[in-house]
Amino acid sequence: MINRAKTQTWSKNLHTVAGAVLFSFGLPLLIANLDAVASQASTWLCATPGSLGATIEIGLAGLRAVQAYFFDPSAFQAGFLSILVSLWPLILVIIGAILLHDAMGISFDKAKLVRTFSSGEYESES
Repeated sequence: MINRAKTQTWSKNLHTVAGAVLFSFGLPLLIANLDAVASQASTWLCATPGSLGATIEIGLAGLRAVQAYFFDPSAFQAGFLSILVSLWPLILVIIGAILLHDAMGISFDKAKLVRTFSSGEYESES
């Protein structure tokens, strides 16, 4: 019985540490890439205000992606993999946040529910 509790505690601590490491490693990398993303977005959206140029470009790119998906699956997969490779810091941040939430968020949710329902805020007035 004691061994099982130690194993659960160790597993929870491992998830917390892994989540913190992934989150803290991915976040600076993601922020460092935001400058490059902002400069690319400014060149994509450099159309004058009120014009539909950016919307048309995004629509045409979407149609090209659908065409590649149906008629050239290997090119679509290569493009999709290149997008995933460029987003790897975001993937690290998401996995780290999930691990942190699984390890620490459950106790906070339970405490919040107990506090909310014990105060009687949601009881209807009759």
